Amino acid sequence: MSTDGPPATTPTLQTPLPNHYAALGLHRRCTAEHIRNAYRLLAKQHHPDLNGGSVDSLERTQAINAAHEVLSDPDQRNAYDQELTSAEVHTQPIRSARIQKNLAQDVHLQLDEFLRGTRLEVRVQDPANPDGAETYSLEVSPGTAPGARFRIAREGYFRGGVVTVRVKPRPDPRFKVRGSDLRCDLRITNERATKGGSENIRGLNGSLRVTITAGVGRGEEVRISGEGLPKTRGGRGDLLVRINYRPEVRITRTSGPSGPR
Repeated sequence: MSTDGPPATTPTLQTPLPNHYAALGLHRRCTAEHIRNAYRLLAKQHHPDLNGGSVDSLERTQAINAAHEVLSDPDQRNAYDQELTSAEVHTQPIRSARIQKNLAQDVHLQLDEFLRGTRLEVRVQDPANPDGAETYSLEVSPGTAPGARFRIAREGYFRGGVVTVRVKPRPDPRFKVRGSDLRCDLRITNERATKGGSENIRGLNGSLRVTITAGVGRGEEVRISGEGLPKTRGGRGDLLVRINYRPEVRITRTSGPSGPR
């Protein structure tokens, strides 16, 4: 025996509103330029071809593309923002955008600046910063070792975050850098290689005298202690001077068979 009654209803599950700002690592106050920069950076970073076609990279790429499609169009972004506001008011707040408060930046110094110190302006670009690039003053003290890191407190919108600045050697035409050691080449005459003596070269602190032993071979190195770059635990590395010269070519005249007279 059946009874009449209202039909049973199946509750509908509301699909959570995707957070497109979080997908791009941006804040809702971001500009169109921030959106473009973040999209280019993340699309390249998570491209499946660069990540072995992993499932995670595919999902991340889809989310990045969807976010860019909506946020890059002013009309779509405006409609999305209204939905986002409504969702925050009528339901529990969705997860806020993942703001990257801590950043890392590399700067390059001339080799002699590690010895004498310097002051420079560090420009930091953060795609999530609605106020544009940030500029900080950095004081590098004399005797700073290559690879040293400085922590600078961020200001303004990202107050509380930190910028970690690492100082690295700028390429130099005279020297090659190997840790705290420097290497350079010295070309000498054949006579100097045979008889020995001394030559002057220009180091980081001025002129240096290189002592050359008689009979030195091509490619041999002369080590000058304490004339390299600063070390992390104090002191300085060494300067290694590689000797180079052109060997003499002796031409010996040989007499051939006598020709017809």
